[in-house]
Amino acid sequence: MGDIAKDLTAGTVGGAAQLIVGHPFDTIKVKLQSQPTPLPGQPPRYSGAIDAVRQTVAAEGARGLFKGMGAPLATVAAFNAVLFTVRGQTEAFLRSEPGVPLTVNQQVVCGAVAGTAVSFLACPTELIKCRLQAQGALASVGSAAVAVKYAGPMDVARHVLRSEGGVAGLFKGLGPTLAREVPGNAAMFGMYELLKQYFAGGTDTSGLGRGSLIVAGGLAGGSFWISVYPTDVIKSVIQIDDYKNPKYSGFFDAFKKILASEGVKGLYKGFGPAMGRSVPANAACFLAYEMVRSSLG
Repeated sequence: MGDIAKDLTAGTVGGAAQLIVGHPFDTIKVKLQSQPTPLPGQPPRYSGAIDAVRQTVAAEGARGLFKGMGAPLATVAAFNAVLFTVRGQTEAFLRSEPGVPLTVNQQVVCGAVAGTAVSFLACPTELIKCRLQAQGALASVGSAAVAVKYAGPMDVARHVLRSEGGVAGLFKGLGPTLAREVPGNAAMFGMYELLKQYFAGGTDTSGLGRGSLIVAGGLAGGSFWISVYPTDVIKSVIQIDDYKNPKYSGFFDAFKKILASEGVKGLYKGFGPAMGRSVPANAACFLAYEMVRSSLG
């Protein structure tokens, strides 16, 4: 099996493992990010991550934690196949000769290139996911953004295509998505390689056990969110913003308005669930990827 086919297969399995482990955390993250700023003297819709879980389960049952999973599930194969395949091909381009390990800095470059490629798939997928995840929180305060209620992923896509500018509407938030995926994946793949080499005591990491891969993958995933989390908050609020009466005119306008109304902490809403998701989800993703890739020879 060729290297591209191996990366496609292993990336697909890794992505499925990541999604299954991490989606409930992601739902809570988006709910916290998207809840409107409360009026003076009024409490927020959710007091924190645990409260968001409690309210979601009470209102929608446990399956409410998996709301919006249809869109990423439908594309997780393509997303991770692209991510790991582009990374693998960039590795091959940068490698001086076959089999030579890359440096940490070269892996940072590979991550950035892969992040650029997957942004164009991630943007419409996440727009659909965020609309579905956020509508419960927004409906509770009568937001104009939920004048349209979505029945599912395809319903979101049909509405956007029909009423929000066609195909271009599905790419709302592409700038913030690129600003998240490029540096985030650069940090993640660079950290992953750094930790693998540290655990292996050198550049040959082929003999690492599952425990080392789990730790390296989990911490690498955490480095993604630490490096780009405020950008993710801005992406989410832009993607769920009302099309006809937008609150934000763009990335920097959203940044300024969040800072003005909520301070720096507004740029870190949902950070706990994001980190809680990222470590186990990416540990599962990298472990599954490495095990499948290795089994394919």
